[in-house]
Amino acid sequence: MPKAIVKFVYFVEKINYFFGRIAMYGIFLMIGVLFYSTISKTFFNPSLWTLEMAQFLMASYYLLGGAYSMQLGDHVRMDLLYGQWSPKHRGFSDSITSFFLVTYLIFLLYGGIGSTQYALKYGETSYSSWAPYMAPIKLIMVFGIALMILQTIATFFRDVAKSRGKTLEGEPLAETYEEARPTI
Repeated sequence: MPKAIVKFVYFVEKINYFFGRIAMYGIFLMIGVLFYSTISKTFFNPSLWTLEMAQFLMASYYLLGGAYSMQLGDHVRMDLLYGQWSPKHRGFSDSITSFFLVTYLIFLLYGGIGSTQYALKYGETSYSSWAPYMAPIKLIMVFGIALMILQTIATFFRDVAKSRGKTLEGEPLAETYEEARPTI
């Protein structure tokens, strides 16, 4: 692969690693909010904001963590035939799938940008009794989708190299898992 593509892939993966790690620890914020909700419902007046804040934190968690999950290869894959294919065949199949995923994500980003613009322009609030502004979570949504698009493109380049029987850096690809696994 050309050096510009390799640098792009490493840059995107570094960004997604950073935001993915932040999102990963966001689960503790959500647990804290839900714990506070439980305590306030038991001993004090119930808080109006806790359930919706937990929902916002959960949405941030999976939107910012999606690209990181893809980078690590932890996303769900239906393995009827895929596990029996050679690494080259898998790379080819994954590169085709990446094209469809980018297409879907572009439409999702387009809708997210429109929704975010509306929320910013009109000061959109939630319909709940807490009524928080929706713009912050929608900005996170758009940012998370953009990160996912970038990671999908980076993964596409890795898959194209894999379909050629090479790594991104141009080294020969291991044919089996046992060859690729480091020895201790």
